[in-house]
Amino acid sequence: MKSLLKKFTFAIFAVVTTSSFSAQKVDAKAKTILDQVSANYKAKDNVYFKFVYGTGTGNKVTKTEPGIFYSAKDKYKLKIMGTEQIFDGNKVYNISGEDQEVTISKPTGNEQMFSPLSYIEEYKKGYNVSYMGKMKVNGVNTDYIRLTPTKNNGIKEVKLFVNSAKKQLLKLEQFSTDNTISVIAISDYKENQTLNSNLFTFKKADYQNYIVTEL
Repeated sequence: MKSLLKKFTFAIFAVVTTSSFSAQKVDAKAKTILDQVSANYKAKDNVYFKFVYGTGTGNKVTKTEPGIFYSAKDKYKLKIMGTEQIFDGNKVYNISGEDQEVTISKPTGNEQMFSPLSYIEEYKKGYNVSYMGKMKVNGVNTDYIRLTPTKNNGIKEVKLFVNSAKKQLLKLEQFSTDNTISVIAISDYKENQTLNSNLFTFKKADYQNYIVTEL
């Protein structure tokens, strides 16, 4: 289960880890939309949303997993596939109830944590960005923005669907060169809630029967 969570939080966003700064073509309208969404997320004390993570091949999603996500500035909590991941601003805690195991590590700086900003700001890191027009997604009128890498990084394209009226990302579709597809569809978005002060805190005493490994 740990490998599944790691694959989810990092592999789908291989787009994030590229360090390419090749010449880019960035559509002005797309840039304005993404900058507005980024500013909206950063202005909030905290955000919460449900999502469905889907995977498959070609253009077809064949497997889906529901999840929930909380964040407050640089901290977050992610729940998916029966596993929790907490980032308290210093360390990452992967908690598997199925394996009764906790793995604790410090971010290396090479990976990107799960966050809406992870993909909203990707046009700044070596991607051509095109505004593709309006498209209905689950009954919502969205702005469709397409990202294509300026050099080979394993990604063919990323499609972002933005609810510009609310300045929120609604859906992401990532197509890889190995013919796989990864999709995140966001729902039930909430912001500036009153959160439990311990929401992003790992308490070792709560996991006395777990194997705890600190890397």
